[in-house]
Formats: sequence, C-alpha cells, structure tokens
Amino acid sequence: MSVVADFLGCQLPFDESLLPQKCYLVGGIVRDVLLGRKRKPLDIDFVVPHDAIKIAKTIARKYRAGFVVLDPTHIIARVVFPEATVDFAQQEGDSLFADLGRRDYTINAIAFDCQEGKLIDFFGGQEDLQKGIIRMVNSQNLQDDPLRLLRAYRLACQLNFTIDSDTRYCIRKFAPLLAQVAMERVNQELDYLWGEKQGSHWLREAFEDGLLAICFPSVTAEKVDLLEKVDESAQFITEKFGKNFGKDYSWYKDAKLACLVSNELTKAEEEMWRLKSSRQEVKTVLTILRYTSDLFAEDFRQSKRKQYFFFQSVQDNFPVLAVFALAYSIDFYKGNQEDIESFRQLIVYLMDHYLNPEDIIAHPRPILTGNEIMKHLKLSPSPLIGEMLTEAQIAYIEGIVRDKPEAIQWLQEYLKRRNN
Repeated sequence: MSVVADFLGCQLPFDESLLPQKCYLVGGIVRDVLLGRKRKPLDIDFVVPHDAIKIAKTIARKYRAGFVVLDPTHIIARVVFPEATVDFAQQEGDSLFADLGRRDYTINAIAFDCQEGKLIDFFGGQEDLQKGIIRMVNSQNLQDDPLRLLRAYRLACQLNFTIDSDTRYCIRKFAPLLAQVAMERVNQELDYLWGEKQGSHWLREAFEDGLLAICFPSVTAEKVDLLEKVDESAQFITEKFGKNFGKDYSWYKDAKLACLVSNELTKAEEEMWRLKSSRQEVKTVLTILRYTSDLFAEDFRQSKRKQYFFFQSVQDNFPVLAVFALAYSIDFYKGNQEDIESFRQLIVYLMDHYLNPEDIIAHPRPILTGNEIMKHLKLSPSPLIGEMLTEAQIAYIEGIVRDKPEAIQWLQEYLKRRNN
C-alpha cells in the first residue's frame, strides 16, 4: 500500500498521487488510527498549505463524487464518496505548527506527513493518548470556539479518557461562553453523548462544571440523577424485549431529554425549540411529560378504558415513555422496592400489549364503522357518532360485547341511557 493507505490500514477512495507535495492527515482520523479505533464510514481530514478548494474540486470531478465548500472564509471543502468523507482545509497560519497550535485538545493536534510517512506531534498528543487524558492545547483556543468546552466531555465519553485538571478548571471558568454558540452545534455534540454507554456519567460531569445549565435552563441535580436511572430502565426493557429495540444507546435519547427539560409543558417546548430539536423529538418529549403521570393513577391497572385512551395518546412513543416512567418510579415511590417492582410489572404488562399487533387495547381495530352505526340506529352525521364509536370500542375491550350485532344492541341501550 502507499504511505497514507499504509497508515490508515485501508485504501483511500482516490489516487494518492492527486495529493499535493505538502499534505497532512490531521484531527480525529490520526487520533483514532493511533488508538486502533475503526471508523466506518471513513471521515478523513487533510491540511494543505494552498488551494484546498481547488484540490477537493479536482478530486470530486475526477471521481464524480459529491463536492461542497464547507467554509469559504477558512477555505475548507468536502468531497463525499460512498465509503468516505474527505475534507481539505487550508493551513491556518504560516506553518503547520501554527495550524496545529489552534486546535482544541492535544490528542487532536497530531498530524501525519503524507509524503514522509511520519507523525508530527508538537504538543504531546501521543503521550496524552497513552495516558488517556483530554488536555487543552491552550486556554485561548477554548475561548475562541466555546463549543470545544462541551467537546471535552464527548471525547472523554467516547474514548473512555479523563479530563486533565487544569483543562477542567478552564472549562468551568469559561462555561458561560457556551451560550454564544449556535444551538445546532451544541445539539450535535449532545447527540454523541446520548448515544454512548457512559453518556449519562459525562452529562453529570458537564452539569457539575456548569455547562449543562447553558443547554437546559431548568436542569437540577435531581433531574440529572434521573439519567443513569433511565439507562438502567432501558437496559431492563432491552433485556426483556431485546429483539424489538436498537443495539445502541440512542433509541431512548428522548427519555433523557425529558429528564432535563422543564416539567412544565410550555417551558419544556420552548427549551426544546431553543435547542433546535427536531419536530419529532419535541412531540415525543412532550408526550412523555404529559402522559407518564397516567401510569401512576390508582385505578389505571384495573381500567381498560384508561389503558385504551393512554395507548391512543402515546402510540409509538410508548417504549421511550416506558423507559422514562420506570426511571421516574424510583423517586415517585421513594425507593420502596415492593412498589417499584409492582410498577415494573405494570410496564411489562403494557409492553406485552404494545408489542402484540393484534392486541385490542394497544392496537384496536374498530368493531363498528360510523356508517354502520348511522345505518342501524338511523342517525345522521354528528359528533355523537364519534362518541358512540369510542364507547362501542371500549365495551368490546372490556368484554361487554363480542361482535357487531351485540355492539349495535348495546349502543341502542347506550342511547336510551344517554337521553334519559
């Protein structure tokens, strides 16, 4: 293999002869190769002294790959292949040392010389990789782009590293600067934390260092405490019903979001939109906050009517709501193990209903249509028809009627009672 391919352990998606004489691999790809971490698809960053956009455009044209200018000010362009994303950035400053010296953490400030086939490490990044430490290159770099403050926790989480004490001191000091960063960028960093095994631990660390309150104005220590309980709840549900859920930690992200936003629906919605959450995320989180309390009603377990309306309201948000509710039950029942176990069994019971596509409570099929009601009872279209459809369906769920003829007869009696 050629020099770069030999370092990466795989071929580049283009001929290396298209690279200029002075060209360096930088950033996360170098770090991950040194750590033995595999990336799929490949995400490759090159730094070149000149003509970054021209080089990227030439390669994109030759291979009919995607091309986009990411940053015309800093001269960064991207070439998109099916198996890899390749960024070309123009060197910042008058030397590679100056360019690497502007990066966030030492482990991301190591370069690989694509011609000489050697590592260039001015700031001790390789030693920090060996020790498992996230260390800033300098404090000014954190201030220049405050998103880097939050990135330290994401990197520590993904790599199972610790954050250097001096670096952490500076993060605490500069934490208010995170408010200056566009929330889309903040949300992207948080997305990594939702999906990692140690994400809840590092979200707690970010809270203690003053960063999480910038993202979630209503956050408290009690809310943060729920995060690891959510992980435990998700593990229980995954083990119990594993074939139906994702293998990573991102499928219950919205349950964690529900932990951190305000308990008041209006405020929670405002916080979600401010964070630039998707419409679906906002809908799911608000559903969790609005309907979780239904599960704690005294008669919910015995009332098929309440269970029917509950499933109609939450629909496919139920698994994530169940994760949140299980975590919340620990505090709700003040650690009473008997009550917690009883609630857990309720969730199992409801999950069994939800996962059965033929279940008449979670996935009801109408026993009657509106036209059938109007025809047999000689009624005209009105809101009453919808009411009767619902009541007939609940009578069927409760076992009061077994088929259409019984449902029609029951509705005749229902009308009499209603009109008296």
